[in-house]
Amino acid sequence: MRLFNSKDCLCSWLVLMFILFVSLDVFARSQPDIGKQEITNFIPKGYKLFDKVYGDLNQDGITDCVLIIKAMHKEGFVTDDDGNVIDRNRRGIIILFNKHDGYEVALKNYDCFSSENEDGGEYGPPELSINIRKGKLYVVYNYGRYGFWSYCFRYQDSDFVLIGFDRSENWGATVFTKKSINFLTGTEYIDKNINSKNPDGKNVFRRKVVKIDRKPLYKLSKIKDFDDLDVLLYWGKAYLKN
Repeated sequence: MRLFNSKDCLCSWLVLMFILFVSLDVFARSQPDIGKQEITNFIPKGYKLFDKVYGDLNQDGITDCVLIIKAMHKEGFVTDDDGNVIDRNRRGIIILFNKHDGYEVALKNYDCFSSENEDGGEYGPPELSINIRKGKLYVVYNYGRYGFWSYCFRYQDSDFVLIGFDRSENWGATVFTKKSINFLTGTEYIDKNINSKNPDGKNVFRRKVVKIDRKPLYKLSKIKDFDDLDVLLYWGKAYLKN
């Protein structure tokens, strides 16, 4: 009886690794890559994919998908004073819940965001981004050195409701005012930097707490224009009519 030598062991190991590699490759190919294969099916005619974000939005432990879409309507292209053609088509959002074997639409709002090419005047337009953290959906507008504002939504009653709003007014590292609204508790926090006139000083805030009326939470599917919503929240009108 001949014992296995080192050459026999090496050959057996190579064969085993080859079988394992082939098996893993077949398994990977058999899994539905729904993030790549199916999301385009949910984009309506006349729109294109602008951005996409993944994360669990309904607390089921499964990764869902958020699509930011952009219209491609002919009338959305305008000519500025210098003769340049600018795409002013609006953007929208589609939220897809992962159902293992495919996605299903949880929410759609095709035109709630302005174009990334809107005329922002001297400062330019803010940059829109979508984040998912701890099951919450965040719609964030970043204004660079001038600050940011963001909206926090959570899934509730077959929609995504607005539960929080945050805004920071900055000049570089100096924060002038921070504003935060908790719509669940009906509380507004306003932090003003009492040391903002000292360019070399630290940010020192004095907080004011204001109670606001608790009314039905506003729904993401009903928001017509986030620009209008920001103006209303900034000026203290914390709720819109559904």
